[in-house]
Amino acid sequence: MNNNLKNLMVVVAVSAATAVLSVVGYDKWQQSKYTGLQEEGKLPVNYARFFNNEAPGNASFDFSAAATSATPAVVHIKTKTKARQVSNNAPRYKNPFSDMFGGDMFDDFFNGPRMQIIPEQQASGSGVIVSEDGYIVTNNHVVDGADEINVTLTNKKTYKASVIGTDPSTDLAVIKIEDKNLPYLVYGNSDEVKLGQWVLAIGYPLNLDVTVSAGIVSAKARSININQRQSKTPIESFIQTDAAVNPGNSGGALINTNGELVGINSAIASPTGYYTGYSYAIPVNIVKKVIADMVKFGSVQRAFLGISYPADGMPESQQAELDKKYGNAWKTNEGVFILETPEGGAAATAGLKEKDIITKLNGVAVTSGPQIQEQISLYKPGDKVKVTYLRNGKENTVTVTLKNKAGNTDIVKASTLFDKIGGTLENVDSKTAKANDIEGGVVVKKIGNGALSKTRVQEGFVITTVNGIDVKNLEELKNAINQAKEKIRLDGIYPGYEGTYTYPLNLIDNEE
Repeated sequence: MNNNLKNLMVVVAVSAATAVLSVVGYDKWQQSKYTGLQEEGKLPVNYARFFNNEAPGNASFDFSAAATSATPAVVHIKTKTKARQVSNNAPRYKNPFSDMFGGDMFDDFFNGPRMQIIPEQQASGSGVIVSEDGYIVTNNHVVDGADEINVTLTNKKTYKASVIGTDPSTDLAVIKIEDKNLPYLVYGNSDEVKLGQWVLAIGYPLNLDVTVSAGIVSAKARSININQRQSKTPIESFIQTDAAVNPGNSGGALINTNGELVGINSAIASPTGYYTGYSYAIPVNIVKKVIADMVKFGSVQRAFLGISYPADGMPESQQAELDKKYGNAWKTNEGVFILETPEGGAAATAGLKEKDIITKLNGVAVTSGPQIQEQISLYKPGDKVKVTYLRNGKENTVTVTLKNKAGNTDIVKASTLFDKIGGTLENVDSKTAKANDIEGGVVVKKIGNGALSKTRVQEGFVITTVNGIDVKNLEELKNAINQAKEKIRLDGIYPGYEGTYTYPLNLIDNEE
């Protein structure tokens, strides 16, 4: 009887412990970050091992469960950019003596070469599926200017992808494939990433099949000034790791040992272009916000605090100037030293001043410019943040309403590519069309201040094709440009001059 009672008590104790652990585990699962395009409380099938008690007991030393769960959601992206014929010449100079001295050959002496062929370009990178209906995040530089984007999953199934939005400032892009019930990666929380913790980089380096490499987080909030190549307002607060990353890993996943996405691999620090020790990933908290903005608004809703501060790696001459003006005060390690608060900006409106030292944003400690960039990038214009700062050694807190680039809190609507051209455009008249043996076209009446002003197009140019697509009027021109990629080729004529002229048109908005 006593033995039976003991056995019964053991069964009850085990059952109770199991119930408690199940509740705790479920509660922890429910508290995970499922934002953006992901449905709260729902997990993709590729995470089954973690929640069916099949994951190894010590995930810190066995990465197989995390790798197995994550790899189906990391895709291979291959892009093609069509061959282009371009010209950097203005209308050809017609020499009055050309007919006497060999015609075109004499003209070429004055005009130089007319055309240049840029051959077809092919490239590859990686991407991460973030929703079961096919939204994929990758790097802007992976898909920038591509005419064709192909996505291949680990099961070798291939799709054509369309671009939803791009953001050169963060080097992020969102593309989409059409399918359902796809595997996807669950978001982690990059604020919780710690120095020294294990992470895995997953992607398609050097055109290999899906590849997993392991390393640790070696630094946070790193700025390496790489995004300034494609944006005038770069945002960099990279997670630095020593997980091996090579060309082709761009846009791939950085995950923790729970299989959660904590970053998008973006760059390496290398004198050779190949991995030599450090790689850099965009924190997933920034990624989530950029994705949500692109899908909801069509463009990133970028907030500005409205301050300037000492940049990392300043030349010694600039440091000497700051020494002369502020002494050692600007070298503080307590926070971020404010050099200026432009009038009308969010910080100035809230009362922040030059020489204040910002120590926290909404309770998150900040000690560098990249950390401020990372925190502010999580918000949109109109959001309020509590800024803790030091003034004359005394701590203060003020609520700042963030603003957009224009200095207000309005939502920035996505402009079409055609809107970026600028200038005054009109349908070519029938008389000019007939005289130049064209069916129609659009004449540039005025250059304006848009993208046309950054080319060598001159007034009077008649656009007849866009990326090889014939355009006979303004409506066809709008449709062709809006359906094109950001880098566009305009072909056309100058009435009265022989030949066809070609101009590249870059519609990337570097002001973002």
